[in-house]
Amino acid sequence: MSASPILITGGAQRLGRHCAERLVDDGHQVIISYRHEREALDDMRKRGIVTLQADFSSEAGILDFIARLKTQTSSLRAIVHNASDWAPDSRDEDAGAIFERLFRVHMQAPYLINLHARELLDACAEPQRDIIHMTDYVVQKGSRKHAAYAATKAGLDNLTLSFAALYAPSIQVNAIAPALIMLNPGDDEEYAAKARSKSAMQMVPGPGVIYQSLRYLLDNRYVTGTTLAVDGGRHLQ
Repeated sequence: MSASPILITGGAQRLGRHCAERLVDDGHQVIISYRHEREALDDMRKRGIVTLQADFSSEAGILDFIARLKTQTSSLRAIVHNASDWAPDSRDEDAGAIFERLFRVHMQAPYLINLHARELLDACAEPQRDIIHMTDYVVQKGSRKHAAYAATKAGLDNLTLSFAALYAPSIQVNAIAPALIMLNPGDDEEYAAKARSKSAMQMVPGPGVIYQSLRYLLDNRYVTGTTLAVDGGRHLQ
């Protein structure tokens, strides 16, 4: 079993939960952050996953999380920035607040965690340490309805390059950029068919492909500053 845990932000549901549980299956200790208490967390705790509540919508909340993280562990094998907020754009008075929240979740939280948790990565006795940013396919093309989301995910993608250069050669920093990976419970067959048609692979693959991508980065000692596209060939359509 890995002596130093892997941190996954936003790890209580969907892709984050799948990766956290698979990592435990593979013998790793895992710490996750979560925004709201939910039933799934009880099952994750029973499996030995450490859960830390976090509010990344303010700088104070981010710094509070970092302080509590440091009381929980003295080292980290990797940090996976998976926390995300899929808020649509608005023309109302709250438009600025929405953009600010997305900026804090997608950019400021990873930025501050990368800076302040470096000492935890440096303390890991294993030969490889990683930071992995979960970005999005939409970074390549923008979005008519989620411009703030796309812009802040693009900022996270750029932070990958900066931190990769800053932390080399001791820490590898990469990104994973998925397109649609999973359907929501309420999605009907018409929506599913439309989703499948957007990629050359004509499928909605499920979360396993993200774990495969995560494992590739965690297991490869010679990759840094790279964004790994997991989009089924959408750029070919």
